[in-house]
This record gives sequence, structure tokens and C-alpha cells, in this order.
Amino acid sequence: MNTPYDSLYLFIGGEWIGTEGRDTAVVVNPATETELGRVPLATASDLDRALNIAQASFDVWRRTVPDQRARILKRAADLILERAPHIAAQMTLEEGKPLGEALDEVTRAAEYFEWFAESARRIDGRVVPANRPGVLQLVKRQPIGPVAAFTPWNFPAITPARKLSAALAAGCSVILKPGEESPSTALALARALDDAGLPKGVLQIVFGVPDQVSSHLIASPIIRKVTFTGSVPIGRLLSARAAEGVKPITLELGGHGPVLVFEDADVEKAAVEGVANRFRGTGQVCISSTRFLIQRGAYQTFVERFVTATQALRIGNGLQPETQVGPLANPRQLAKMEELVADAVAKGATLLAGGKRLSGQGFFFEPTVLADVPMTARVMHEEPFGPIAILMPFDEMADGLQEANRLPYGLSAYAFTTSARTAIDVADGLEAGMIGINQYRIVATELPFGGLKESGHGSEGGVEGIEHYLTHKFISQV
Repeated sequence: MNTPYDSLYLFIGGEWIGTEGRDTAVVVNPATETELGRVPLATASDLDRALNIAQASFDVWRRTVPDQRARILKRAADLILERAPHIAAQMTLEEGKPLGEALDEVTRAAEYFEWFAESARRIDGRVVPANRPGVLQLVKRQPIGPVAAFTPWNFPAITPARKLSAALAAGCSVILKPGEESPSTALALARALDDAGLPKGVLQIVFGVPDQVSSHLIASPIIRKVTFTGSVPIGRLLSARAAEGVKPITLELGGHGPVLVFEDADVEKAAVEGVANRFRGTGQVCISSTRFLIQRGAYQTFVERFVTATQALRIGNGLQPETQVGPLANPRQLAKMEELVADAVAKGATLLAGGKRLSGQGFFFEPTVLADVPMTARVMHEEPFGPIAILMPFDEMADGLQEANRLPYGLSAYAFTTSARTAIDVADGLEAGMIGINQYRIVATELPFGGLKESGHGSEGGVEGIEHYLTHKFISQV
């Protein structure tokens, strides 16, 4: 399948700005290790221009009536769906995930624009009865101001869509810095919004050295809100920078998702669907299940089903229709997988499947299953963010919950049981922002997406998603 790769730009003030006169970063196809293109990196003057335009465009966009904002977002959603096959192919080229997964992601990105288009019409306030005669008391919700948004490379459509759709619906202007390794997808979303009639400058896309761009944007008094999806260490850094300017920040950080499988569960379903969930996106998914905790009576059956299903997965270029697991996104991820597996095995873990890089071109690593992993192994503490699954038994619910909650992560968790009582108790006991009972699919546009503990704070999606881009203003009038 020969799919051409789109040209890459900055998008500032409604202009598509190419590489001339700017440093660039190479975009590599992770399945072939060949160069796809070069993305221009914004200069300091580019960032200053983007900031000034964001301020000016906010003054226009915040006064655009909600119905008009909604119409533009809905039109953008329609354009994204029309262009979905092309956008998905771009995503597979630059990020590596199978084309079917990419197409599903683009479709769900469009759904966020549809959802928040309607939310724009529902930004209401309230009248509060006064305790003095002749006084009118109002509470109004208004857009917070220009937003700096930072998104990673692993979900280059849906992660920007969550932030952009909510912020734009609220009436905010946005400067978005996507991951430089998968830039074309985010630019396709920007083009859809531009073609839908979004006023010039309301959305701007910049690329650059992440530390330089984030420090420049967050330090500016023009930026009034920060939102970031990525790793815990970078989340801490950006949170500190935002705090210097007393700016609110939404953080969606890493995870190390536990799965509790009880003896009364549908073990076949938990195992087979667990394999699909764990190795989707080549394991580079923050809400993915990583630690499978199986009650001892079901442990052996689960292990057999899980390993068999893992070994049956088809690995290859995401553009090939039979591919179920694509390459890792970059050489850093590949090196990390090799290090984590070698460390676990050296410390006594049992390798049940996979465990090594595939020969030939591409950043391919076998879907890997580890058992008997000691607590001293790095993978028991660090988010793998790759195709590694850990299987371990537990006896009583308290033991399973203790292990599930042991880490500072609290993004996603899962449990499988046919007992209603067990389902209630385990859901109450798990320390996670999103919990799936007897299923692994826990993401929907109408539901909040976010974590607890070091997995971040604040939620995206659902009715909660727009709140972070609004302020509350109290007005007392006589």
C-alpha cells in the first residue's frame, strides 16, 4: 500500500508556515525506519507571534455566540469523518498503529467535536435568590482565556481532539503543541477546523523542542490555562511552571493498569479480551491493562488462554490489513522494552511469550508475557508503555486490591467477576479514575477521562470536560 505523506507546517494566525528558515525534526515511519518528512520547529519569534494572535483572537471568539461556535465544531466533525481514511493512513505512517485502530481513533476524535459542539449551547449560569430586597444575584460561566495545550505522539487524533473540542466550545483560543513524531494527524484536525470556518488565529499549531516551547508559552501572561497529556515527570515540571503564574493545569499522566480476575469470572473473556486490550497500540496506551492479577483458582486457566492468544497475534506494518500489532513508535521505546524484559528475567521472572526485538527493519518488539516477576524488577514499578504483560496470582480480594493499589498510579483499573457483591466491593476499593467491570473499553465521549494520585488531576470528556475552560463570575446588582 503506497500512501503519500502530507507536507508539514506550523499553523499560526491562519497561515500554513513551512520549513524555510527554521530548524526541522525528522519524522520517521516506525515500520520501515525511513524518513517521511521534516516538521518545522517554531522560533521564539514564532511563539511570540502565536501568543499575541491567541490574545487577539480570544477577544473575538469569546464573543462569538454559542450557536455559531457549535455550528463550526459540528462542521469540523463532519469534515474529519469525511477525511477519516486519509487521516488514519497518515497516523499509521507516522505512529505505526494498525490502520483499523487508527480509523477508530479518528472517528472517536470527530465524536468529541460533535459532543462539545452541543456543550457550547449549554454553558449556562444561575440566578441566586438574594437575602436583601431589590438585589439581583447572578453567576455566569465565561471562558478562562487563551490555552496552551500539549499532547503526545501515541494518540495523535483523539488526545488533541479532547482538548481542542472542549476549549473551543467554551470560547477559548488555543495554542497546541502536538508530539513532533506524529505531527500530520494534528495538522489534519487543524485543517478541518480551518475549513469549517474557525476564525483565523483561534487555533494555532506549533512544534519545537518540548522544554523550550512549554517554558516559553506557560511563562507568558497571555496564557490563562494549561493542559497536558504525557509522562509523570514532565507533568510535574509543567505543573510547577504553571504554578509560578498561578495558572490552572489539567494533567492526564501515566498508568500501570491492574486487572483483577476472580475465580467466578468468565476467564476466557477476561484473557482473550485482555490480550487485545494489552497489546492494542503496541501497548503504548496509558489506560492499558498491564498487571493481570488472577485469583489462584483461575490462574492456570487464565495463563494458558492468555499466552495462546498472545502468540496468535499478527505483527507487522500497520498498513497491512492482517496486522494486529504494529511497531513501537521510536527507538527509545524499543530500547526500553529490551531493558525491562532483560531486567525482569535476570531477577527471576519467567518469560512465557515474546521477549525480543524482531529482526529486520522497523521498531518491532514481540508481544511479551511475564510471570513470577519479583518486586525488585523495574517493570513492577515503572509504566511499561509497550507490549509487556505481567501475570500474577492472588488469594483473597484484600490481597488483590493491595497489589492493585500499591503503585502511585491511579488512571485505569479493571475487574472480572460474576458476583454483584464482588463487583461493588472491588470498584469501591480500586484507586483509579476509570474502572471497567467485566469489560476493557472504558472510554466514551460522554464520560470523564482522568486519573487519581500521580496519574494526574482533572477530567476530559463528558460534562466535566468543559468545566476546566470556564470561570465562574458572581454579579450582584441593585
